Amino acid sequence: MSGSVGNSTQSLHADDVLNVVSDVAPPMHLSTTFRYSKDPAALVPFADLSDTQIDPNTHVYSRVSAPNQTRFETILSSLLKGSALSYSSGLSSLHAALTLLNPRRISVGEGYHGCHGVIALFTRLTGLKKLPLECEANDLEAGDVILLETPVNPQGTAFDIASFAEKAHSRGAYLIVDSTFAPPGLQDPFLWGADIVMHSGTKYFGGHSDALCGVLATRNKEWYSQLFEDRIFLGSLMGNMESWLCVRSLRTLEVRIQRQSENATRIVKWLHSALNKRNLQSGSESNSASEEAVIQAAVADVYHASVQVTEGDWLSKQMPNGFGPVFSISMKNEEFAKALPSKLHFFQHATSLGGVETLIEWRTMSDPSVDRKLLRISVGLENWEDLKGDLLGAFRQFAGV
Repeated sequence: MSGSVGNSTQSLHADDVLNVVSDVAPPMHLSTTFRYSKDPAALVPFADLSDTQIDPNTHVYSRVSAPNQTRFETILSSLLKGSALSYSSGLSSLHAALTLLNPRRISVGEGYHGCHGVIALFTRLTGLKKLPLECEANDLEAGDVILLETPVNPQGTAFDIASFAEKAHSRGAYLIVDSTFAPPGLQDPFLWGADIVMHSGTKYFGGHSDALCGVLATRNKEWYSQLFEDRIFLGSLMGNMESWLCVRSLRTLEVRIQRQSENATRIVKWLHSALNKRNLQSGSESNSASEEAVIQAAVADVYHASVQVTEGDWLSKQMPNGFGPVFSISMKNEEFAKALPSKLHFFQHATSLGGVETLIEWRTMSDPSVDRKLLRISVGLENWEDLKGDLLGAFRQFAGV
């Protein structure tokens, strides 16, 4: 499919080449094993196959490939602008990337705590050394890795991919970009120098809080072939049901992300504007009931790429179509943070993100490393003004007005 075709069209038609039945909605294939051809002349031993001979509509065993998984990866490769492989979870995709590169050092920020768990496994097995994300270039050597999550979990603020790519490549190291918080349409890490792009597809590729998924994409053909072979023996394949669900979800990826990102940015702008208004808490009785005073009484800060202060224009170039659907707020105290989710009607108190419903999480429930005053919000497809009103009503309970 031509690279000039838009993302929404690619989401719907990149897999047209795999249509072998007349069903408009792709069928779900549950089989783990597949019949060989009845024609002996068509039987080619696995060892004799070349990459050019592999038919995407021919499958042998689902730990190698399967119809729904292949369809999902075909669409993803078009959207991510690199050869994509799917995995059973986001963390299994990171495990696969580190197995491929086998670095001696990895430069990584705080970010998603689960990634640090995977790194700890490699430290135990291989002696992998963890370096700070902002380490000097001279701390890296050839073959090392920078793992850059941007936007970062849980705040939703962003890093300059190009600057980290330059640092990595100046030392012969590699850059893995975890772009989970900014799916295709919001950010293309390859454009700014990423060597591997990673996603927890559970989030926006799944999009409905019902499918675990991990994704890696690379433009290096040798790496792709090795990742494909490694996955056979790591065994970290997506299930048939999950692959089918994620194909369904990719059909609406662009419109979901656009709406969710717009909703989040509007709410963040509203909160940020209120927090930066003249302090109204000590004003008149009418002022004490104003939106600004209520927000200032409850909320200490809001974090999101849309209100992030940066040097230069790298952020607007890196994310020209929106700044992502996830942001965080820091409450005035821990008691407010713990209680806020119970006072909301349209925000569901749960971990994870990326679903069509808005989620809020008192982040310390699943991440022991964060400030206990922090709440992460994953904005869904609800009317943003309804979400705004819901938040304001909850904040008023803390302000006592």
